Amino acid sequence: MLEEKMPCYILYRFDNRNDTGYEWLFISWSPDFAQVRHKMLYAATRATMKMQFGGGQIKDELFGTAKADVTLAGYRKHEQATKAPAPLTMAEEELQLVKQTEVNAHINVDSKSQTMQGVSFPLTASADDAVSSFLQGTVNYVQLQLDLDKEIVNVSATDTFKINHLISHVPTDGARYHLYNFSHTHEGDAMDSVVFIYSLPGFKCSIKERMLYSSCKSPLVEQLEARGVVIEKKIEVDDPTELTEEFVYDEIHPKKNVARQAFAKPKGPAGRGPKRMTRPKE
Repeated sequence: MLEEKMPCYILYRFDNRNDTGYEWLFISWSPDFAQVRHKMLYAATRATMKMQFGGGQIKDELFGTAKADVTLAGYRKHEQATKAPAPLTMAEEELQLVKQTEVNAHINVDSKSQTMQGVSFPLTASADDAVSSFLQGTVNYVQLQLDLDKEIVNVSATDTFKINHLISHVPTDGARYHLYNFSHTHEGDAMDSVVFIYSLPGFKCSIKERMLYSSCKSPLVEQLEARGVVIEKKIEVDDPTELTEEFVYDEIHPKKNVARQAFAKPKGPAGRGPKRMTRPKE
């Protein structure tokens, strides 16, 4: 079942149950002779895979670089090692390194505290040309799509339209990245604000697609910024109907709560009588 040079994830169900259902063993198979790129890909998507499956159902994790590591005997050794404060084996040190470098799936697109750069797919020549047209103002919208087999970023659409047509340009059957130059007026000033939108339509996408789009998001933003795209706001949606003009405007210009509560003078102690003037004793 295991390939000598290809990493994979394995989920093994225990007979035990908890409040969410059966408990599972999450096995990460990363053979020593696998390509470095494949190892990085699986390390970067590990947290997303666990979250999509359901972290509360995973009772334990096992990491293996040799087939003996992922056998029943290997799991018994793993249990003993976790219970005893013994020195880490080579496999355990590698697992610790993977955990330190894996991307935290709970970090959103606005976060700056990721511990790993993710997986970077290069832009095709046509995608690069589309970004150049966007920078020159020839178009105000560019849609980018991952080619999961070729591991590249393609352009799937370019256009020029007003914000009220944005919803109709967002697919409902697959994930996409979008660049949109939002022309609007704020406090009497006309301005253009570039928004980067990551759309993921619920659970209609495969787990592989969800993991790769999530892992490639930050590196793609870095590539766009390196080409001169100044992104004002990053937005993530699972329902295209959220992308109304009011929603995008509020994301760029959050409403400020200017109402301030008046200072309330504290009351004196209960039962205190009126103030009295007293003459100091001579």
